[in-house]
Amino acid sequence: MQMLPDSMRAFVLVGHGGPEMLRYRDDWPRPQPRTGEVLIQVQACGLNNTDINTRTGWYAKAVKSGTAESVARGCDDAAASGGAWGERTQHFPRIQGADVAGNIVAVGDGVDRARIGEHVIVDPWLLGRGDWMDAARSDYFGSECDGGFADFTTVRSENAVAINCALSAAELATFPCAYSTAENLISRTELKPGETVVVAGASGGVGTAAIQLCRLRGARVIAIAAASKRAALISLGAHCVVDRGSDNLEAAIREAAGAGVDVALDVVGGSTFMQLINSLRQGGRYSASGAISGPLAEFDLRQMIYKDLQLTGATIVPPGTMQRIVRLIEQRFLRPVLARTFALRDLVEAQEVFMAKKHVGNIVVTMSAE
Repeated sequence: MQMLPDSMRAFVLVGHGGPEMLRYRDDWPRPQPRTGEVLIQVQACGLNNTDINTRTGWYAKAVKSGTAESVARGCDDAAASGGAWGERTQHFPRIQGADVAGNIVAVGDGVDRARIGEHVIVDPWLLGRGDWMDAARSDYFGSECDGGFADFTTVRSENAVAINCALSAAELATFPCAYSTAENLISRTELKPGETVVVAGASGGVGTAAIQLCRLRGARVIAIAAASKRAALISLGAHCVVDRGSDNLEAAIREAAGAGVDVALDVVGGSTFMQLINSLRQGGRYSASGAISGPLAEFDLRQMIYKDLQLTGATIVPPGTMQRIVRLIEQRFLRPVLARTFALRDLVEAQEVFMAKKHVGNIVVTMSAE
């Protein structure tokens, strides 16, 4: 039986603010699995906008700017108005990191010991029993509980999803948050084969996942991204790429579509929102899971009313979504988009590179010995 250390390396968030609120520790107590939980030895953990949003307190209603502006200026009002998703107050210290890939090394009471040794990825949504859409009883891994920027982490047994494939741990750590979010975004619109979908923020983790998942549904994909990322997105399955810096984004989308689009998927928000709405055809559908360029947008209600539009938000992911994603990975229908890896000790640098948004896909920290 593997002998486990009493302490571990971890990056600990001690409060809302800049990167100085992240503290590297090599003496943090190793967690113990409670009843119904497993202990995972983390091999890799991906970065997400959630990490930045929670650190800066961007989820607070008092914050009006985009993610990048919040990082630059700080979110001084976050603590007073709730700095976690769902208007919750964030508790510290907290180990962040939602996208874990690793091995189960111990189990708590009530969990079959045969699970020890399984290679797993974590489903980050810890849904409430019964009404899984009850936000008050649904937690997010690395937000309301400690996550994966550490050598070890614990999670409910059912949220540690076994996976059998040849991908590396770093590649597997690109999937959980991005692909489950993208699948939820698309599912809310009931995208059909042959329809045209436009994906804003197409070069990020959720965007690159959405391209692949939309193609699996037989849709035609228009990606919005920097022109420099065109080749990478075409290789993932996008039919065309619209430059996000276009003087008239709505017109560029319509030209690429040949008419109005059926579905718009958005993680950008801000000024992009209304241009996506305007590009939709009669009866079009819009779904959003993020607003990295800003949470506030002007909205002409006539577009929604007289074009019979459907608008949905997409946050809490339905149960079973990660299990379906894992099956698609194992069948090689989905590919990881790993932009770059960093050692755990370099998490702050990794976040800086992540926020520069010059990459395509996902950035991951690995737990190899330093």
